[in-house]
Amino acid sequence: MELMDESSDFVQMLFRKLSPPLVTLLSSEPEIQYVALRNINLIVQKRPKILKNELKVFFVKYNDPIYVKLEKLDIMIRLTNAQNIAQVLAELKEYATEVDVDFVRKAVRAIGRCAIKVESAAEKCVSTLIDLIQTKVNYVVQEAVVVIKDIFRKYPNKYESIISTLCENLDSLDEPEARASMIWIIGEYAERIDNADELLESFLEGFHDENTQVQLQLLTAIVKLFLKKPTETQELVQNVLSLATQDSDNPDLRDRGYIYWRLLSTDPAAAKEVVLAEKPLISEETDLLEPSLLDELVCHIASLASVYHKPPSAFIEGRAAGISAQRRKNLPTSPFRGPDDEQNDQQQQQQRVFPSGESMANDLLNLDLGPTTYAPSPMNMPSHSQPVSTGAIDLLGDGLDGLLGASSTSDMGGFGLSFGGSPPGPAGTSSMNALGDIFGFGSTSPFYTPPKQVWIVPQKAKGMEISGTFTRRNGQIVMEMEFANRAMQAMTDFAVQFNKNSFGIVPAQPLQVQSPLPPSVTSNAVLPLATTGPILKMDPLTNLQVAIKNNIDVFYFSILLPMHVLFVEDGEMEKRTFLATWKDIPQANEIQYQIHDLPMTSDEISGKLRGSNIFTVAKRNVDGQDLLYQSAKLTNGIFMLSELKIQPGNPTITLSLKTRTMDIIPGVYESYVGILKHH
Repeated sequence: MELMDESSDFVQMLFRKLSPPLVTLLSSEPEIQYVALRNINLIVQKRPKILKNELKVFFVKYNDPIYVKLEKLDIMIRLTNAQNIAQVLAELKEYATEVDVDFVRKAVRAIGRCAIKVESAAEKCVSTLIDLIQTKVNYVVQEAVVVIKDIFRKYPNKYESIISTLCENLDSLDEPEARASMIWIIGEYAERIDNADELLESFLEGFHDENTQVQLQLLTAIVKLFLKKPTETQELVQNVLSLATQDSDNPDLRDRGYIYWRLLSTDPAAAKEVVLAEKPLISEETDLLEPSLLDELVCHIASLASVYHKPPSAFIEGRAAGISAQRRKNLPTSPFRGPDDEQNDQQQQQQRVFPSGESMANDLLNLDLGPTTYAPSPMNMPSHSQPVSTGAIDLLGDGLDGLLGASSTSDMGGFGLSFGGSPPGPAGTSSMNALGDIFGFGSTSPFYTPPKQVWIVPQKAKGMEISGTFTRRNGQIVMEMEFANRAMQAMTDFAVQFNKNSFGIVPAQPLQVQSPLPPSVTSNAVLPLATTGPILKMDPLTNLQVAIKNNIDVFYFSILLPMHVLFVEDGEMEKRTFLATWKDIPQANEIQYQIHDLPMTSDEISGKLRGSNIFTVAKRNVDGQDLLYQSAKLTNGIFMLSELKIQPGNPTITLSLKTRTMDIIPGVYESYVGILKHH
């Protein structure tokens, strides 16, 4: 199903066949129901359409245990849409009148989730919540206030008419989350509440006895009120700032108080921009599992991992965890994406796409990272260079056969090599010079190392900035990095981990960075790499997903590996092997490119490429044009063959690439451009 269009008849038939067995499990004993529901929860997150018509089976029964009720409620909300929202709301309102306090709280919160998820039904949900508040049941009122705050975040300036009803129940709020939510509402809409200062002052009377969550919210709300009504609330804001900075032992509260105080005293306009900044809208699906974790758990359906909603590595230690990690599966991304998928992508855009560091704080080696934003390639394809369709043209044609003709032998000074086709050179040319001319020998440039790129900025890594590039040294891929500490504390305990990738690239030794790395200090690190790790084809092919750990946190980023660092030193083919391989590869596997603005001779081009392990197998001159036949071999043994057509005096060259593995051609082309134009 991952690779098929969900709207196809076959996939719809699979959905219909999968639904009845899952529903049948819910008629079993409560314990089996719970296990089934935990697995169904994963399936619904991954494939909600499987059970889209089975909403009623998740309606709660009066004799269900609380753990079954809560799971059913969660799945019910995931299946809620504009078509069934009225039915769901009627059920939830019924649940909110039950005697089980925990279940009632969950039901009230579910109504708020429905309002946020289904915009067309938001007004009806708000009306339901107001009806529940009118019951005056304490815990119902408190939960309703919390979810109404979230509704205000989702739909600003839309339902403010109910604020007066909320304020009437102010005295009944005794739970920290409910009090903090009410304070947020008063601060956010202070300009529309006539006695907002009196309401907030009533909370301020017992400031030191409040929960930290309430204190922080109260501090921010009063500052908001002051920025909106400065002439009326100056004394109030001075009182709260004094309580937060001078009379409090909580560092978070004290620091926030000092920040507000300095902002207000030095630049009130900046304070208004910071404190009254527009809030990002919230989404209902905040409790969705991260995509990579969800994919892994779906692969472990019907195991303990699918019941715990945790990867096996989180609760299995030792050798068994290693085996589980080795057996971990990866689901491909479906090429067919519908509106629901795009909506989920937008809702999750702000979420981290990598697994959270919670289960891997001590072990970076069990990561299974998901897709993310890619760093720019060190060698971008120039906009003026486009692939040229080869059609029926073959620049080599039968001319390549002439390179290995058996009928003609040139005297190569005792080397005993046979060559045909064009003569080795003009009269008087020495035999050694002729050999160098044919093979493109001459001065060899050093290996091309692209300039360093910023891989992760301090804002995304809590003050750590990493720049880097890739190169080869002594036949080994090397990662050159620069670590800059832009934070206010020292950094230690650096470690690195790569996700599975197309070429099995893994660190060959532990990461060595200056430790501790003091603030405002930069340290260079060189990390040798090996190609002995697990293989997983990435998109793009050279994508490398990296996790860097230090004493502060684990940080994730993706970079594109320059293809030429994968070219090995023994990639030079013999001429006969080159000819046989070229003929054996289908004509459809040949792609031509034009590279412009390259005023170099064929010898200069050959020398530059040879320095980066692209070897000239032979050189010919046909009708005044130089033809270079070249080979390169990747670390995984894949060969790339090429022909360069160079017209002396013309800065545009034609590059023909041919290989059995077409996926590598774009990366090889970018490598040619980088080596020849930027080296």
